[in-house]
Amino acid sequence: MIRSLDGKSPEIHPTAFVSEFAYVVGDVEIGEGSSVWPGTVIRADAGKIAIGKNSCIQDNSVVHGDDDVSIGDNVVIGHRVMCHAKTVGNSVLIGNGAVVNDGVEIGEYSLLASGCMVVDNMQIPSRSLVMGVPARVRGEISDRHAELIDRTGGHYVDRGRRYKQQGDLEG
Repeated sequence: MIRSLDGKSPEIHPTAFVSEFAYVVGDVEIGEGSSVWPGTVIRADAGKIAIGKNSCIQDNSVVHGDDDVSIGDNVVIGHRVMCHAKTVGNSVLIGNGAVVNDGVEIGEYSLLASGCMVVDNMQIPSRSLVMGVPARVRGEISDRHAELIDRTGGHYVDRGRRYKQQGDLEG
C-alpha cells in the first residue's frame, strides 16, 4: 500500500519496483531501479526517507527514523532488518535480521553482518566489517566482501526489473 500522510506522498521512480504487499507512507523518495519487497514498511512520519538508485529493501524489513533518513545508491537491506539509521552510504549491505538504531551513520562499502545490533548514534567508517551484539567494527571489508555487496545488489536490480516487467494479473 502506498499512501499519503500530512499532505506528503511517496515519490517512486517509474523504474522502481514496490511490492503490492509493502507499506510506504509519507515523505518517501524511491530512486531509479530500486526495489521494495513484500512485508516491508517504509514509514516517513517524522522526516523524509530518501532511498537512492538501485537499492533494495528486502522482505519484512522496516525503515523509519526520528528525523530525515538517507539511504544511498546500491544499498542492500536484507530480510527482516530494522533500520532506523540516519545515513546509509552507497554500496552498503545490511545483513538479514540486523537492527540498526537511531542516529547511526554508515560509511560506504560497509557490511553489517546478519543479526548484528548497532547501538544508537554509532559512526561506522567506510569499508567497515561490523558484527556482534552489540555491534563492533571488526576491521575493513576484503575484496570478496565488496564483490558480495556488488553481486547481491545487482541480483536485486535484475529481480526488481523482472517483477516490474511481469506486471499485475488482471482478472
